[in-house]
Amino acid sequence: MLEKMDKDFVLQTYGRNYVNFKNGENATLWDENGLDYIDLTAGIGVVSVGHSNTRLTNAICSQANEIIHISNLFLIEPQAKVAKKLVELSGYDMACFFANSGAEANEGAIKIARKFGEIEDEPKRYKIITLEHSFHGRTITALKATGQEKMHNYFGPFPDGFVYAQNIAQIESLCDDHTVAVMIELVQGEGGVEPQDKSEIQELAKFLKSKNILLIVDEVQTGIYRTGELFASNLYEIEPDIITVAKGLGGGVPIGVIMTSHKDILQAGDHGSTFGGNYLSARASLEVLEILSEHKDSGDLDETFIYFESKLKQMVARYEFFQKEVGLGLMRGIRVSNDEILNKCVANAFLHRVLVLKAGRTTLRFLPPLTISKSEMDKGFERLFEAYDKI
Repeated sequence: MLEKMDKDFVLQTYGRNYVNFKNGENATLWDENGLDYIDLTAGIGVVSVGHSNTRLTNAICSQANEIIHISNLFLIEPQAKVAKKLVELSGYDMACFFANSGAEANEGAIKIARKFGEIEDEPKRYKIITLEHSFHGRTITALKATGQEKMHNYFGPFPDGFVYAQNIAQIESLCDDHTVAVMIELVQGEGGVEPQDKSEIQELAKFLKSKNILLIVDEVQTGIYRTGELFASNLYEIEPDIITVAKGLGGGVPIGVIMTSHKDILQAGDHGSTFGGNYLSARASLEVLEILSEHKDSGDLDETFIYFESKLKQMVARYEFFQKEVGLGLMRGIRVSNDEILNKCVANAFLHRVLVLKAGRTTLRFLPPLTISKSEMDKGFERLFEAYDKI
Protein backbone atom coordinates (compact mmCIF):
# COMPACT_ATOMS: atom_id res chain seq x y z
CA MET A 1 0.00 0.00 0.00
CA LEU A 2 2.80 2.42 0.88
CA GLU A 3 4.61 1.58 -2.38
CA LYS A 4 1.44 2.32 -4.37
CA MET A 5 0.98 5.61 -2.51
CA ASP A 6 4.53 6.62 -3.39
CA LYS A 7 4.09 5.69 -7.04
CA ASP A 8 0.73 7.47 -7.27
CA PHE A 9 1.68 10.74 -5.59
CA VAL A 10 5.48 11.17 -5.71
CA LEU A 11 7.35 11.98 -8.93
CA GLN A 12 9.30 8.87 -9.89
CA THR A 13 12.76 10.40 -10.24
CA TYR A 14 14.54 7.75 -8.13
CA GLY A 15 15.03 4.03 -8.62
CA ARG A 16 13.79 3.24 -5.13
CA ASN A 17 14.10 0.08 -3.08
CA TYR A 18 10.78 -0.25 -1.34
CA VAL A 19 11.93 -0.93 2.18
CA ASN A 20 10.31 1.05 5.00
CA PHE A 21 12.93 1.93 7.60
CA LYS A 22 11.42 2.75 10.97
CA ASN A 23 14.40 3.46 13.21
CA GLY A 24 18.18 3.37 13.35
CA GLU A 25 21.17 3.46 15.63
CA ASN A 26 24.60 4.55 14.39
CA ALA A 27 25.24 2.51 11.18
CA THR A 28 22.32 0.10 11.69
CA LEU A 29 18.76 0.53 10.41
CA TRP A 30 15.64 -1.54 11.16
CA ASP A 31 12.70 -1.94 8.80
CA GLU A 32 9.01 -2.30 9.67
CA ASN A 33 9.48 -6.06 10.08
CA GLY A 34 12.29 -5.64 12.58
CA LEU A 35 15.04 -6.75 10.16
CA ASP A 36 18.37 -4.99 10.59
CA TYR A 37 20.46 -3.47 7.78
CA ILE A 38 24.04 -2.22 7.92
CA ASP A 39 24.15 1.24 6.36
CA LEU A 40 27.38 1.88 4.44
CA THR A 41 25.88 4.89 2.65
CA ALA A 42 24.93 7.32 5.46
CA GLY A 43 22.21 8.78 3.24
CA ILE A 44 24.86 9.47 0.56
CA GLY A 45 27.43 10.86 2.98
CA VAL A 46 24.99 12.87 5.08
CA VAL A 47 24.43 10.97 8.35
CA SER A 48 27.98 11.67 9.50
CA VAL A 49 27.46 10.96 13.21
CA GLY A 50 25.16 7.99 12.66
CA HIS A 51 21.42 7.45 12.92
CA SER A 52 19.68 8.61 16.11
CA ASN A 53 22.85 10.02 17.62
CA THR A 54 21.80 10.93 21.16
CA ARG A 55 23.75 14.16 21.35
CA LEU A 56 22.49 15.37 17.98
CA THR A 57 18.90 14.34 18.77
CA ASN A 58 18.99 16.20 22.09
CA ALA A 59 20.43 19.31 20.44
CA ILE A 60 17.73 19.29 17.74
CA CYS A 61 14.90 18.72 20.23
CA SER A 62 16.21 21.38 22.58
CA GLN A 63 16.43 23.92 19.77
CA ALA A 64 13.00 22.99 18.40
CA ASN A 65 11.53 23.74 21.82
CA GLU A 66 12.97 27.27 21.64
CA ILE A 67 13.16 28.65 18.09
CA ILE A 68 13.25 26.77 14.77
CA HIS A 69 13.31 29.68 12.32
CA ILE A 70 13.21 33.48 12.23
CA SER A 71 14.94 34.38 8.89
CA ASN A 72 18.31 35.92 8.18
CA LEU A 73 16.98 39.44 8.78
CA PHE A 74 17.95 38.88 12.41
CA LEU A 75 20.98 37.60 14.32
CA ILE A 76 21.05 33.79 14.58
CA GLU A 77 23.26 32.78 17.49
CA PRO A 78 24.03 29.14 16.50
CA GLN A 79 24.78 30.27 12.91
CA ALA A 80 27.47 32.66 14.13
CA LYS A 81 28.89 29.87 16.32
CA VAL A 82 29.00 27.39 13.43
CA ALA A 83 30.78 29.94 11.23
CA LYS A 84 33.36 30.58 13.96
CA LYS A 85 33.85 26.85 14.51
CA LEU A 86 34.32 26.13 10.79
CA VAL A 87 36.88 28.91 10.45
CA GLU A 88 38.80 27.88 13.58
CA LEU A 89 38.83 24.15 12.77
CA SER A 90 39.84 24.76 9.16
CA GLY A 91 42.60 27.23 9.93
CA TYR A 92 41.48 29.41 6.99
CA ASP A 93 40.84 33.15 7.33
CA MET A 94 37.35 33.08 5.82
CA ALA A 95 33.75 34.12 6.37
CA CYS A 96 30.63 32.03 5.76
CA PHE A 97 27.32 32.29 3.92
CA PHE A 98 24.65 29.73 4.85
CA ALA A 99 22.40 27.94 2.36
CA ASN A 100 20.43 24.66 2.35
CA SER A 101 22.35 22.24 0.12
CA GLY A 102 25.53 21.56 -1.80
CA ALA A 103 24.01 22.73 -5.06
CA GLU A 104 23.00 26.04 -3.49
CA ALA A 105 26.45 26.45 -1.96
CA ASN A 106 28.02 25.90 -5.39
CA GLU A 107 25.62 28.38 -6.99
CA GLY A 108 26.70 30.95 -4.41
CA ALA A 109 30.37 30.19 -5.02
CA ILE A 110 29.86 30.79 -8.74
CA LYS A 111 28.16 34.11 -7.99
CA ILE A 112 31.07 35.21 -5.80
CA ALA A 113 33.53 34.28 -8.55
CA ARG A 114 31.54 36.08 -11.24
CA LYS A 115 31.26 39.26 -9.17
CA PHE A 116 34.99 39.07 -8.39
CA GLY A 117 35.68 38.91 -12.12
CA GLU A 118 33.41 41.86 -12.84
CA ILE A 119 34.66 44.32 -10.24
CA GLU A 120 38.34 43.41 -10.27
CA ASP A 121 39.24 43.46 -13.94
CA GLU A 122 38.77 44.79 -17.42
CA PRO A 123 37.74 43.00 -19.57
CA LYS A 124 35.19 41.23 -17.41
CA ARG A 125 36.26 37.73 -16.38
CA TYR A 126 33.52 35.13 -16.12
CA LYS A 127 34.78 31.72 -17.34
CA ILE A 128 34.98 28.90 -14.82
CA ILE A 129 36.96 25.74 -15.51
CA THR A 130 35.73 22.46 -14.03
CA LEU A 131 36.81 18.85 -14.57
CA GLU A 132 35.32 16.09 -16.68
CA HIS A 133 33.55 13.51 -14.46
CA SER A 134 32.84 16.23 -11.88
CA PHE A 135 29.52 16.70 -10.11
CA HIS A 136 28.45 20.03 -8.60
CA GLY A 137 24.67 19.77 -8.19
CA ARG A 138 21.36 19.70 -10.04
CA THR A 139 20.29 23.34 -10.27
CA ILE A 140 20.69 24.71 -13.80
CA THR A 141 24.00 26.51 -13.23
CA ALA A 142 25.52 23.83 -10.99
CA LEU A 143 24.44 21.23 -13.53
CA LYS A 144 26.24 23.11 -16.28
CA ALA A 145 29.32 23.28 -14.04
CA THR A 146 29.16 19.49 -13.83
CA GLY A 147 31.55 17.98 -16.36
CA GLN A 148 29.35 15.08 -17.44
CA GLU A 149 27.65 15.49 -20.82
CA LYS A 150 24.89 13.02 -19.90
CA MET A 151 23.76 15.46 -17.20
CA HIS A 152 23.12 18.19 -19.77
CA ASN A 153 20.29 16.49 -21.65
CA TYR A 154 16.84 18.12 -21.82
CA PHE A 155 17.41 21.14 -19.55
CA GLY A 156 19.01 23.77 -21.80
CA PRO A 157 19.70 26.44 -22.69
CA PHE A 158 22.31 26.60 -19.93
CA PRO A 159 24.34 29.57 -18.65
CA ASP A 160 27.50 30.19 -20.67
CA GLY A 161 31.04 30.35 -19.39
CA PHE A 162 31.97 26.82 -18.30
CA VAL A 163 34.97 24.99 -19.70
CA TYR A 164 35.81 21.34 -18.94
CA ALA A 165 39.35 20.09 -18.46
CA GLN A 166 40.16 16.43 -18.99
CA ASN A 167 42.45 16.46 -15.95
CA ILE A 168 44.31 18.77 -13.57
CA ALA A 169 47.33 18.99 -15.89
CA GLN A 170 45.20 20.51 -18.69
CA ILE A 171 43.73 23.34 -16.63
CA GLU A 172 46.64 25.76 -17.05
CA SER A 173 46.44 25.59 -20.85
CA LEU A 174 42.68 26.37 -20.76
CA CYS A 175 43.07 29.56 -18.74
CA ASP A 176 42.71 32.79 -20.73
CA ASP A 177 41.99 36.48 -20.14
CA HIS A 178 38.34 35.69 -19.34
CA THR A 179 39.00 32.92 -16.80
CA VAL A 180 37.94 33.92 -13.30
CA ALA A 181 37.95 30.61 -11.39
CA VAL A 182 38.70 26.91 -11.35
CA MET A 183 36.20 24.69 -9.50
CA ILE A 184 37.25 21.17 -8.49
CA GLU A 185 36.53 18.28 -6.15
CA LEU A 186 39.72 16.95 -4.56
CA VAL A 187 38.11 13.51 -4.54
CA GLN A 188 35.45 13.14 -7.23
CA GLY A 189 32.42 11.44 -5.68
CA GLU A 190 29.80 10.83 -8.35
CA GLY A 191 32.68 10.67 -10.82
CA GLY A 192 34.00 7.45 -9.27
CA VAL A 193 35.63 8.23 -5.89
CA GLU A 194 38.72 9.50 -7.71
CA PRO A 195 41.32 11.38 -5.59
CA GLN A 196 43.42 14.02 -7.31
CA ASP A 197 47.21 13.91 -7.14
CA LYS A 198 48.43 16.07 -4.23
CA SER A 199 51.49 17.54 -5.99
CA GLU A 200 49.43 18.44 -9.07
CA ILE A 201 46.86 20.21 -6.89
CA GLN A 202 49.55 22.16 -5.06
CA GLU A 203 51.13 23.26 -8.36
CA LEU A 204 47.72 24.27 -9.68
CA ALA A 205 47.01 26.34 -6.56
CA LYS A 206 50.32 28.20 -7.00
CA PHE A 207 49.64 28.88 -10.67
CA LEU A 208 46.12 30.19 -10.06
CA LYS A 209 47.35 32.46 -7.27
CA SER A 210 49.96 33.93 -9.61
CA LYS A 211 47.25 34.70 -12.20
CA ASN A 212 44.68 36.03 -9.68
CA ILE A 213 42.31 33.22 -10.68
CA LEU A 214 40.12 31.95 -7.86
CA LEU A 215 40.34 28.34 -6.67
CA ILE A 216 36.95 26.96 -5.63
CA VAL A 217 37.05 23.59 -3.90
CA ASP A 218 33.75 21.72 -3.77
CA GLU A 219 33.91 19.98 -0.37
CA VAL A 220 30.24 19.03 -0.33
CA GLN A 221 31.14 15.34 -0.04
CA THR A 222 34.79 15.45 1.03
CA GLY A 223 34.30 17.91 3.88
CA ILE A 224 33.50 17.52 7.58
CA TYR A 225 36.17 14.88 8.25
CA ARG A 226 35.00 12.50 5.50
CA THR A 227 38.54 12.25 4.09
CA GLY A 228 40.40 12.56 7.39
CA GLU A 229 40.71 16.29 8.13
CA LEU A 230 37.94 18.85 8.45
CA PHE A 231 38.41 19.51 4.73
CA ALA A 232 40.24 17.63 2.01
CA SER A 233 41.84 21.03 1.31
CA ASN A 234 43.63 20.69 4.67
CA LEU A 235 44.78 17.22 3.68
CA TYR A 236 46.14 18.55 0.37
CA GLU A 237 47.79 21.47 2.19
CA ILE A 238 46.33 24.23 0.02
CA GLU A 239 44.34 27.39 0.80
CA PRO A 240 41.39 27.78 -1.59
CA ASP A 241 39.68 31.10 -2.17
CA ILE A 242 36.24 29.51 -1.79
CA ILE A 243 35.09 26.25 -0.19
CA THR A 244 31.58 24.81 -0.44
CA VAL A 245 30.20 22.55 2.29
CA ALA A 246 26.99 20.56 2.87
CA LYS A 247 26.08 16.85 3.31
CA GLY A 248 27.72 15.69 6.56
CA LEU A 249 27.66 19.08 8.29
CA GLY A 250 24.06 18.82 9.51
CA GLY A 251 24.13 15.10 10.30
CA GLY A 252 20.86 14.74 8.37
CA VAL A 253 19.44 18.25 8.77
CA PRO A 254 19.78 20.13 5.43
CA ILE A 255 22.42 22.85 5.40
CA GLY A 256 24.97 24.27 2.95
CA VAL A 257 27.81 26.73 3.50
CA ILE A 258 30.03 28.88 1.30
CA MET A 259 33.32 29.83 2.94
CA THR A 260 35.52 32.45 1.29
CA SER A 261 38.58 34.54 2.01
CA HIS A 262 37.04 37.29 -0.15
CA LYS A 263 34.85 38.54 2.66
CA ASP A 264 33.76 41.83 1.09
CA ILE A 265 32.76 40.71 -2.41
CA LEU A 266 29.07 40.20 -1.65
CA GLN A 267 27.20 43.22 -0.33
CA ALA A 268 23.75 43.42 1.25
CA GLY A 269 21.17 42.27 -1.31
CA ASP A 270 23.64 40.44 -3.59
CA HIS A 271 22.65 37.02 -2.32
CA GLY A 272 20.27 35.50 0.19
CA SER A 273 18.46 32.44 1.50
CA THR A 274 15.20 32.20 3.40
CA PHE A 275 16.03 28.98 5.26
CA GLY A 276 19.83 28.97 5.10
CA GLY A 277 21.51 28.46 8.47
CA ASN A 278 18.34 28.83 10.51
CA TYR A 279 18.29 28.03 14.22
CA LEU A 280 17.52 24.32 13.75
CA SER A 281 20.06 23.49 11.02
CA ALA A 282 22.78 25.62 12.60
CA ARG A 283 22.30 24.11 16.06
CA ALA A 284 22.45 20.61 14.55
CA SER A 285 25.61 21.51 12.65
CA LEU A 286 27.28 22.92 15.74
CA GLU A 287 26.70 19.64 17.57
CA VAL A 288 27.97 17.60 14.61
CA LEU A 289 31.19 19.63 14.56
CA GLU A 290 31.62 19.12 18.31
CA ILE A 291 31.09 15.36 18.03
CA LEU A 292 33.35 14.83 15.03
CA SER A 293 36.18 17.09 16.20
CA GLU A 294 36.26 15.06 19.43
CA HIS A 295 36.13 11.83 17.40
CA LYS A 296 39.10 13.04 15.35
CA ASP A 297 41.14 14.30 18.30
CA SER A 298 40.70 11.03 20.21
CA GLY A 299 42.21 9.01 17.37
CA ASP A 300 39.02 6.96 16.98
CA LEU A 301 38.32 8.32 13.49
CA ASP A 302 41.75 7.35 12.17
CA GLU A 303 41.38 3.86 13.67
CA THR A 304 38.04 3.50 11.89
CA PHE A 305 39.65 4.50 8.59
CA ILE A 306 42.38 1.87 8.98
CA TYR A 307 39.94 -0.92 9.91
CA PHE A 308 37.51 -0.11 7.10
CA GLU A 309 40.33 -0.02 4.55
CA SER A 310 41.56 -3.43 5.74
CA LYS A 311 38.08 -4.85 5.11
CA LEU A 312 38.03 -3.38 1.59
CA LYS A 313 41.44 -4.89 0.83
CA GLN A 314 40.17 -8.31 1.94
CA MET A 315 37.21 -7.97 -0.39
CA VAL A 316 39.29 -6.88 -3.40
CA ALA A 317 41.65 -9.82 -2.85
CA ARG A 318 38.76 -12.28 -2.62
CA TYR A 319 36.90 -11.54 -5.87
CA GLU A 320 38.32 -11.47 -9.38
CA PHE A 321 35.66 -9.00 -10.57
CA PHE A 322 37.04 -6.36 -8.17
CA GLN A 323 40.03 -4.49 -9.63
CA LYS A 324 41.27 -2.09 -6.96
CA GLU A 325 40.13 0.02 -4.03
CA VAL A 326 40.14 3.82 -4.32
CA GLY A 327 39.38 6.89 -2.24
CA LEU A 328 40.37 8.45 1.07
CA GLY A 329 39.17 8.15 4.65
CA LEU A 330 35.58 6.90 4.65
CA MET A 331 34.95 8.12 1.11
CA ARG A 332 35.87 4.83 -0.53
CA GLY A 333 35.23 2.84 -3.65
CA ILE A 334 36.09 -0.39 -5.43
CA ARG A 335 36.50 -0.50 -9.20
CA VAL A 336 34.36 -3.27 -10.67
CA SER A 337 35.01 -5.08 -13.96
CA ASN A 338 31.75 -3.97 -15.65
CA ASP A 339 28.37 -2.33 -15.10
CA GLU A 340 26.47 -5.60 -14.99
CA ILE A 341 28.58 -6.89 -12.12
CA LEU A 342 28.34 -3.52 -10.37
CA ASN A 343 24.54 -3.62 -10.47
CA LYS A 344 24.60 -7.15 -9.07
CA CYS A 345 26.93 -6.00 -6.29
CA VAL A 346 24.48 -3.31 -5.19
CA ALA A 347 21.40 -5.56 -5.54
CA ASN A 348 22.94 -8.58 -3.79
CA ALA A 349 24.17 -6.39 -0.95
CA PHE A 350 20.63 -5.11 -0.42
CA LEU A 351 19.24 -8.67 -0.42
CA HIS A 352 21.76 -9.46 2.34
CA ARG A 353 20.70 -6.31 4.20
CA VAL A 354 23.69 -4.06 3.51
CA LEU A 355 23.27 -0.65 1.90
CA VAL A 356 25.96 0.35 -0.63
CA LEU A 357 26.11 2.79 -3.55
CA LYS A 358 27.42 2.95 -7.07
CA ALA A 359 29.26 5.79 -8.76
CA GLY A 360 30.81 6.62 -12.14
CA ARG A 361 33.76 4.78 -13.69
CA THR A 362 32.11 1.47 -12.66
CA THR A 363 32.68 2.03 -8.94
CA LEU A 364 31.09 0.40 -5.90
CA ARG A 365 30.92 3.28 -3.41
CA PHE A 366 31.00 3.32 0.40
CA LEU A 367 30.14 6.36 2.55
CA PRO A 368 29.38 4.95 6.03
CA PRO A 369 28.75 7.10 9.09
CA LEU A 370 32.06 8.37 10.45
CA THR A 371 31.08 6.88 13.81
CA ILE A 372 30.52 3.34 12.48
CA SER A 373 31.60 0.74 15.04
CA LYS A 374 34.00 -2.16 14.50
CA SER A 375 31.19 -4.64 15.15
CA GLU A 376 28.99 -2.96 12.51
CA MET A 377 31.84 -3.10 10.02
CA ASP A 378 32.40 -6.79 10.81
CA LYS A 379 28.72 -7.60 10.36
CA GLY A 380 28.42 -5.55 7.18
CA PHE A 381 31.42 -7.10 5.45
CA GLU A 382 30.47 -10.62 6.58
CA ARG A 383 27.15 -10.10 4.80
CA LEU A 384 28.87 -8.62 1.75
CA PHE A 385 31.09 -11.69 1.48
CA GLU A 386 27.97 -13.87 1.55
CA ALA A 387 26.32 -11.64 -1.08
CA TYR A 388 29.30 -11.56 -3.45
CA ASP A 389 30.10 -15.26 -3.12
CA LYS A 390 26.87 -15.72 -5.12
CA ILE A 391 27.95 -13.55 -8.08
